[in-house]
Amino acid sequence: MYFLQKALTILIGSFLVACGVNAFLLPHGLLDGGALGISLIFHYVLDVKVGMTFLLISIPIFVLAWIFYRSFFYNGIHGMLFSSLIIDVCYPLQIIGRETLLSPLVSAACGGILIGSGVGIMLRHDISIGGTDLLAQMIAKKLTINPGIMILIIDFLIVSVGSYLIQSVHLLLSVTTVLFVGLTTSVIVSVTPKAVDMHTQ
Repeated sequence: MYFLQKALTILIGSFLVACGVNAFLLPHGLLDGGALGISLIFHYVLDVKVGMTFLLISIPIFVLAWIFYRSFFYNGIHGMLFSSLIIDVCYPLQIIGRETLLSPLVSAACGGILIGSGVGIMLRHDISIGGTDLLAQMIAKKLTINPGIMILIIDFLIVSVGSYLIQSVHLLLSVTTVLFVGLTTSVIVSVTPKAVDMHTQ
């Protein structure tokens, strides 16, 4: 029963993340923070698959987790693998996103809410999708600082670098996405006593 509940949680959470990325971020060239944001940068520059890039970026981070923080590895590996797959499977949703003709600001907010909802639902069951947020959590544990602050620093650096490298990427809109992801994740996680103290993308 626990296995089925965990599998369903990963399925729903990954689908929400995939919808946020494909239906709202990609049509407007928006970024998110974390490994997902780095994957989007590679997609815009090199036209590579977002999910596959996310997987490749996450592998060395999970190797570090396996060596130094084994519990982080076990809590994130399944969510990371399935999320990477679903993001690429749902890539055609960008067509729907382009046809809805939402403004970039509304899309940034909606994408952030969907991604944050997916991440938050998984975190409520102690599941993460890894990425640079997992790295930030390990760094924060090592330096004994607030992991939320470390995550925010990394996310801001990623969207700042992305907006500098890609002229069509609007920094303010991407920061809007990051803020909505973090806010939505925090709200969903905070309503349960099983929550963990971080958001992951």
